[in-house]
Amino acid sequence: MVGAVRGYRVIIVVDAKTAPPFRRMLKAYGAELVDVPLHEADESGSMQKARMKRAHDLAATIPNAWYPCQHMNPWNTEAHSYYTAREIEAHFAGELDAVVVGVSTAGQIMGIARYLLPRFPKIRIVGVDVVGSVIMGTPAKPYKMTGIGLSFFPPNLDLSMLDRAYVIPEDMAYSVCHALASHEGLLLGASTGAIVAGGLHLAHSLGAGARILMINPDRGDRYLETVYDSDWLDHHGFTLKQGKHLDDAIASLTPLSF
Repeated sequence: MVGAVRGYRVIIVVDAKTAPPFRRMLKAYGAELVDVPLHEADESGSMQKARMKRAHDLAATIPNAWYPCQHMNPWNTEAHSYYTAREIEAHFAGELDAVVVGVSTAGQIMGIARYLLPRFPKIRIVGVDVVGSVIMGTPAKPYKMTGIGLSFFPPNLDLSMLDRAYVIPEDMAYSVCHALASHEGLLLGASTGAIVAGGLHLAHSLGAGARILMINPDRGDRYLETVYDSDWLDHHGFTLKQGKHLDDAIASLTPLSF
């Protein structure tokens, strides 16, 4: 969007996990897409390192190019302290018990934490990761989730600033997405399902009256061919839970403490 407004040439590095709606959206804005082949995946099946290397190589060979690299860029954190966290402070006016944020590059959660912790001394900063990601020290394995998770520890993350973290199975995250759509009229992105699952468990532990903010990064229409497609779910072996089965699965979550 910024590139379109400013007249910049924009190159986006994608891989097999980049769903068709995302590709069409990026092309509509005028971006050029560069695909990284699956054989460049790392030992855990992740394409993140390969995408970052390709972007770095492109920036090094294209005159006047710049690679923002949100995974390594400290301004990622600063931007969320300056904008996102101040917006949260303005809305909650001193009464906020917890913020639940998905972790990937760690810029958002660390920017929020560094600004809010001195101003809300009792606030809980809660991270959410996906099973298969290694950020929280859990075993690496391939996963289909986009938006959260990494195959390496993000340099911007300081675990000591987190009250707890949840590592959510993909089927639970997608089940929550479907529940939010069918019961709340909220069509939201894949990572939001994981974030809300962790937030619901946290809400039960904090009790009635707790004020919890759960950050939703994305809307769901971009996932109509994946998370909201029964054929895609069946193909990848995801079985959705509903009703009490979903409630029980969320209640059985065990948070990690730091």
